[in-house]
Amino acid sequence: MQNPIIGIISPCYNEEKVINETSKQLNNVLSDLVLRKIISEKSFIVFIDDGSQDSSWKQIEKNATHLKYVKGLKLAGNVGHQNALLAGLNTYNDETDAIITIDADLQDDIAVIEEMIMKFISGIDIVYGVRKERKNDSFFKQKTALLFYSMMTKMKINIVHNHADFRLCSKRVINALSEFNEVNLFLRGIIPSIGFSNEIIYYNRLKRFAGKSKYPFRKMLSFAWNGITSFSNYPLKLVTIIGFAIFFVCILMTIYAVYGLYNKNVVPGWLSTVIPMYFLGGVQLFCFGIIGEYIGKIYLEVKKRPRYFVDKRID
Repeated sequence: MQNPIIGIISPCYNEEKVINETSKQLNNVLSDLVLRKIISEKSFIVFIDDGSQDSSWKQIEKNATHLKYVKGLKLAGNVGHQNALLAGLNTYNDETDAIITIDADLQDDIAVIEEMIMKFISGIDIVYGVRKERKNDSFFKQKTALLFYSMMTKMKINIVHNHADFRLCSKRVINALSEFNEVNLFLRGIIPSIGFSNEIIYYNRLKRFAGKSKYPFRKMLSFAWNGITSFSNYPLKLVTIIGFAIFFVCILMTIYAVYGLYNKNVVPGWLSTVIPMYFLGGVQLFCFGIIGEYIGKIYLEVKKRPRYFVDKRID
């Protein structure tokens, strides 16, 4: 393969404190790779402004003016990390041979970008960046992340353990990705399901350069739930399992109530009325909640609303 055109897509939301440094470091990476004739001089970096409320877009505009390889894409509103990634992939796929996606916070090690590209040049379509360890994450985040990947595995969801959205995808992988029309995007599950040749590169997770994480616990929980309900019907099967469990418990309670009534240890009718009422009421609400989540997803999919709109583009 001749020197490939590589695009680097980096979604950002309120990242004014890191964009200048991220732009500089990524620009230096591409400059070095172009100088050594590993990639084409037509390669570029695109920062996707996902409806930021701070000066992120002004920073992107400034860097696009002064740094050779930096471009910008501003979305009309905040559509979420996954849709911002998709906007970048769809917009720039025709201009590249492969695209690398990476967050703007510099926690993913940009030193392995060259290794990713070499894998692609050797014929690999997807290269996953996988964290060796999570020493720079809090104890709580480490445990919840492990729980997330463990749940995904148990629910038979095809996902790469400890992989976020730091990856390289070839043009034909992104073309295949464009065939997925669902509104509820979970790229960590969709891309492995596409197939094609793939390999893993391990790296050490770094500390955030500046600013705060845009994924607090509430958003992490929402993201995990979206991934589970988008790729597995296991929660619906769980409703059936709970139903059988309740049936079994009710049989035991019936036996206990009859035994208590026979021995005159309880007020007749109290045990068999109150406890099942509370227990079954709580379980029913839980089951209705799961079913409601799936109905809500069906509602969103049926409407087929656009996932994003592009406001401005700097080339």
